[in-house]
Amino acid sequence: MNKSNRRKFIGTAAALAVGTVATAMPLTSMKKNYPVVHHVFFWLKNPESKEDRDKLVAGVKALSKIPTVRELHVGIVASTEKRDVIDSSWGVSELMFFSDLEGQATYQTHPIHMEFIKNYSHLWEKVIVYDAVEA
Repeated sequence: MNKSNRRKFIGTAAALAVGTVATAMPLTSMKKNYPVVHHVFFWLKNPESKEDRDKLVAGVKALSKIPTVRELHVGIVASTEKRDVIDSSWGVSELMFFSDLEGQATYQTHPIHMEFIKNYSHLWEKVIVYDAVEA
């Protein structure tokens, strides 16, 4: 094995070892404490339009630039089994986490959020919001 290949091998082995240690760590040690949850469901005006859905998804993702947004998950309806307890009538969801209620209030009036409403509200016909704090 020449020096260059040996260095690559050692570097790869070291990276794999670090990855193995990281995946072996219990999830509780990596838990983040963001006790305020803001979950929004959007019903699109044109629910069959993938283009409208994708535009809204991109707009929602831009909300992550607001400093008080600690985590953001943007979703679309999953193709899970149909059951009476599942509502799949919406088109896009936004799940945000905040450190505190003040951070959530800051988000509501932040210029990026106001711009989002101005630029994307023409895409939805209905919005429902669920806000929760950790019990």
